[in-house]
Amino acid sequence: MLHHPEEPKLYGSVTVGERGQVVIPAEARRDLEIIPGTKLLVFSGPRGKALMFVEASSITEFIAKATARFSHLEQMLKSSLAEPSEENQETDI
Repeated sequence: MLHHPEEPKLYGSVTVGERGQVVIPAEARRDLEIIPGTKLLVFSGPRGKALMFVEASSITEFIAKATARFSHLEQMLKSSLAEPSEENQETDI
């Protein structure tokens, strides 16, 4: 069965060790290209009943792209507000 990256995939289960460590299943490491030294951010899920690992570089790239898009939108908004609209212009009769 072909896995679609947009859909969640169950990689198995892990057991938390005495020091709070878990081992990420080998298939997950391969599929997600997690290698030794990969920095992962850890988030809690809804109502504190889930744990999510996200590659740090993915988050920083997302934030950088979102910031650039918001900056572009801000410039578009400023320029549209600076231009007088047709409704607000007085016409000579």
